[in-house]
Amino acid sequence: MAHHGEHHYNLEQRFDFTAATKKSIMTVLVIGAILLGIGIVLAMTGGGHEEAGEAGGHAFHWYERLYANLWINNVFFTGIAIVGVFFFAIQFAAQAGWSAPLIRVMLSFGNWLPIAAVLMIGTFFLANHDLFHWTHSYLFDKNDPQYDSIIDGKGAFFYWPMEKGTFPVFYVARMIIFFGFWVFFFNKFKKISDQEDQLGGTSHWFKMRSWAAYFLVFFAVSSSISAWDWVMSIDTHWFSTLFGWYVFASWFVSGLSAITLLTIFLKGRGYLEMINQNHIHDLGKFVFGFSIFWTYLWFSQFLLIYYANIPEETVYFVERLTSDVYGPFIFVNIGLNFFLPFLVLMTRDAKRHGIFLKLVCSILLVGHWIDFFLMVQPGTLGHNGGIGFMEVGMFLVYGSAVALVVLSGLAKKNLIAKNHPMLVESYNHHI
Repeated sequence: MAHHGEHHYNLEQRFDFTAATKKSIMTVLVIGAILLGIGIVLAMTGGGHEEAGEAGGHAFHWYERLYANLWINNVFFTGIAIVGVFFFAIQFAAQAGWSAPLIRVMLSFGNWLPIAAVLMIGTFFLANHDLFHWTHSYLFDKNDPQYDSIIDGKGAFFYWPMEKGTFPVFYVARMIIFFGFWVFFFNKFKKISDQEDQLGGTSHWFKMRSWAAYFLVFFAVSSSISAWDWVMSIDTHWFSTLFGWYVFASWFVSGLSAITLLTIFLKGRGYLEMINQNHIHDLGKFVFGFSIFWTYLWFSQFLLIYYANIPEETVYFVERLTSDVYGPFIFVNIGLNFFLPFLVLMTRDAKRHGIFLKLVCSILLVGHWIDFFLMVQPGTLGHNGGIGFMEVGMFLVYGSAVALVVLSGLAKKNLIAKNHPMLVESYNHHI
């Protein structure tokens, strides 16, 4: 089936995960591990700015910073993995033709999900008391001087059907259900895609479309609730009604950036020759457009809280803006995630050239990591946080581990869905 009219593309191509590429990624992993090690030693010996005494009413321990970093990277990279599957499903729900040669690239990010599930659930059991204020049983004991009626009111959301302050059954069950279904849908999509390669015809495309619709409904609910559970519940008193959207937007821009970088990387290696500047332009438009969408949600959340000026809402921004540790990063966050992509990708040419997209997408991945850093650290570490060796090292370790897992998954199957009914439409894609 390699000949469609005048096009002679190799539809049997496979990504060869060479020893040299593996070595490069392993080098980054080792550098990250060394930096992480230095960061841990500094934290244990009180180097950097970890000497502070009381954080949130208890003595601060160095490992709390390690746990917070685990949590930031778990949430961030889980998001990138699930967005790969989400964007894949969107192509089928929208009956998109332009992206036909790219769908395997998108789906490959889902390979991280099973590992993400183990890391996320493991970190929660290891570190729940150090990350989540609501896990302390005294908050629910009316006779305890530290009893908190607000958190007690929210307790059922975490602990039902058990007694509040015991084991967060409902919370852990949600985490397991979300990961379970995400991995199930990822495997289902992979399976249908493999069958299409072997058998051809259009029936698999229709089957994929209905499964994609089921997934998208589940994703809409689960991505929002996971944002409340994994990120918003850190600041237990505070809440924002658009927080699920906000975390999704941050995830989506990060995921789109990762998909774009992987596509450009594969093209640079001589794969995906049917992908031309028009396809790259489309990816650039997604990155550009959703960076603005992220900013719109960031600003909506900020502005409403700012002009209503209700103390229990403003506390979230006050403790970040007035902090010596986090204050500057608020502006770094907006600079990297809005002003830079907005100004650099504004022109048509910038969205069609790999060099601009490589630069912007790499910066966006760092920028959105900083976004999650600002969501997690202030509520877990208070003034004991910051970005040091530990943060940079952990980011590099996670990033290279994800790269290894995603590229290994990609190398196992054909790179292109050769019997996709819309490949010809994709070859002729022109904007």
